[in-house]
Amino acid sequence: MKRQLIAAVGVAAMVVGVAACGSDSKKSEDKGSSTSAASSADKYKGKTLKVWTMSGTAPKGWTDSVKTEFETAYPGSKVEFAIQEWGGIGAKVTAALSEGSVDVLEVGNTQTAGYAASGGLLDITKDKSALGGDDWAANQNESAVLDGKQYAAPWYVTNRVVAYNKDLWAKAQLTDAPKTLDEFYADLDKLKATPGVADPIYIPGQEWYVYFGLLTSEGGKIAKKDGDKWVGGLSSPEAKAAFETYKTLQSHSVTGPKDKDEATPQQKDVFGKGDVGAIIGLGWELPKEEVIPASKIGFFPLPGKTADKASGVFLGGSNLAIAAQSKNTDMAKDFLKIALNDKNESMFAAAGSIPNKAKLNSQIKGDFAVAAQKAAAVGAITPNTPNWASVEDNPNPVKEFLTAALTGDYAAAAKKADDEIAKRLNQKQ
Repeated sequence: MKRQLIAAVGVAAMVVGVAACGSDSKKSEDKGSSTSAASSADKYKGKTLKVWTMSGTAPKGWTDSVKTEFETAYPGSKVEFAIQEWGGIGAKVTAALSEGSVDVLEVGNTQTAGYAASGGLLDITKDKSALGGDDWAANQNESAVLDGKQYAAPWYVTNRVVAYNKDLWAKAQLTDAPKTLDEFYADLDKLKATPGVADPIYIPGQEWYVYFGLLTSEGGKIAKKDGDKWVGGLSSPEAKAAFETYKTLQSHSVTGPKDKDEATPQQKDVFGKGDVGAIIGLGWELPKEEVIPASKIGFFPLPGKTADKASGVFLGGSNLAIAAQSKNTDMAKDFLKIALNDKNESMFAAAGSIPNKAKLNSQIKGDFAVAAQKAAAVGAITPNTPNWASVEDNPNPVKEFLTAALTGDYAAAAKKADDEIAKRLNQKQ
C-alpha cells in the first residue's frame, strides 16, 4: 500500500518527501547529538576530583579559574583543591600515591622521575597531544619523561638571574646591563673600586646551581648514561671550561666563603645589607620591600661568552601528574586539559613565572621574569633519573667538588666527585 501511494504522487512529491525525510533525519541526528553532548557533560556528575598543589605555587586566581571552568564544563562534578607544604612532602606524596587518595598532584620537576619509576604516576604518553603537549617547551618537558614515556605535564619553571643594587651601580657609573661575561667582569671591577661597596657580587663557593648553568652552556652534563650505567661528568673538558668561568665569577666575590652554599647565610640577608652590588638568585631570594624597595633592584640574565646568548641556567619548577591509583583517571585527564590550556597557563606568565609554552612568553610580566625567560631557553634540568635526589643529599658531592676545586687540585676533586655521583646514581632502588 505504501509503495502504491509513493508511485501515485509522482516525482515532485517524492522530492518533497525525501527532503522532509532528510529534515526529520537531521532533527533526529541533532537530538542524538544533543543527548550525546549532555551525556558527555554529565559523565562526572556526582564525582569529586582531588587535586594537590604546593604552597605558593599557583598564581592568584588560577585555582578559582580552573575549578569554575571544569565544574561548568561538567555539571555536577566537583574539584577539591588541597594546598600542601614542601616540608616533608616526599613521604606524604608516597603515601597518597600508594593509597590512591589523590587524583592529580603537583610534583617538583627533579622529583618526577622518582615517583614515575616507583609506579606512582599514570603513563599519559597517548594523551600528550590532547593535553597540548605538542607545544610544550622541550627543555621543560624532559623532566616529565622517563624511559621514553610521558608521566606528567610540565607546568612552569623559573631560574636564577643577576639581581643588582641600582644605587650602587649608579654610584659606579654603570648604566647598561653587560652583554658578555667579560663586560660583566669589568663592571664588577668598577664596583669593587667604588666607595661603599663591600662586595661587588656575592657568590659563595658552593653555589652549584650557578655552576650547573655554566656547565649547560658548555654543552656538558653533571652525569650521563654510559650503556646501562651512570657516570659522573665533572672530569670532562666541558666541565673544566665551565669551572674556569665559575672560578672567575667567584673570584670577584670579596666576602663569599668558598665552603658555604647560597643558603648559608641566605642571599637575601646578605644582599639586604645594601652594600653588595649583585647576587645571582631566584625571585624569593630578594630582600623584603621594607629592606630594599623593589624599585631599587634591577635584573638581567647572567651573560654568556658572546652577546648572542645568555649563560645557561638550572630550570627549577613543577609538573602536574595523575596518580596511577586514581579511580578518576579520565576525569583527571579532562582536568589537565583545562588546567593547562592557554588561558590558565598564561596566568603563570602574568605572575612572573615561565609558562610551559614558548608562545605564551610574550605575556610574561615583571623585570625579574623577563630577565629569567631570556636565559630559560638555554636552561636544563638535572639528570632525569629516580636516584638524582640522592646526589643532592648531604654531603652533596657537587658542592664538595666546588670547594675542593677552588682551593686545590681540579682533576682530583672532579675524579672524587664523579666516583661518588656514579655510586649514588647506580645504586639499586
